[in-house]
Amino acid sequence: MTIKISKLLLCALAGLMIIPAAFAVCPVCTVAVGAGLEGARLLGVDDVITGIWAGGLTLSLFFWTAGWLRKHGVKSVFWQIIVPFVLYYALLGSVYFIPGVIEYGACTLWGIDKFLLGSIVGTVAFYLGARWYVKIKRDNGGHAKFAFQKVVVPLSFLIIATIVFWFLTEC
Repeated sequence: MTIKISKLLLCALAGLMIIPAAFAVCPVCTVAVGAGLEGARLLGVDDVITGIWAGGLTLSLFFWTAGWLRKHGVKSVFWQIIVPFVLYYALLGSVYFIPGVIEYGACTLWGIDKFLLGSIVGTVAFYLGARWYVKIKRDNGGHAKFAFQKVVVPLSFLIIATIVFWFLTEC
């Protein structure tokens, strides 16, 4: 188990070294969400918790891609927003088709598949965190109040959602 976690941290650090400048949502945040997702799966965490991190990662990748496309002159809303959104969420949904990963409906909470519920909650939490960061920055004259606030605010929303659903599923 320790070797798997060490490899995970090593991959996350290597990813941080090769990521280009930030666009819509910073790459540090994306790597942190990805590390949280893989770490949760390796540790056998409940599917709803894993889904929260998967939903956050997916939305982060969407924001990152949309920002990159905008920076590179793509003006079409279809190509800038709709295609990446559908593509990333289709990829997220594809985990149900990989044998042995997740079986749809095998584990439910409130009548909804746990991974699907977690993905929806994670997407909403990450979106609210990203929007709150934008509001804080706008209210502060276009500047963050502290270093890495762009990372801390969305991740804190995912962490809070994780804690809430951990209490709902474990207690």
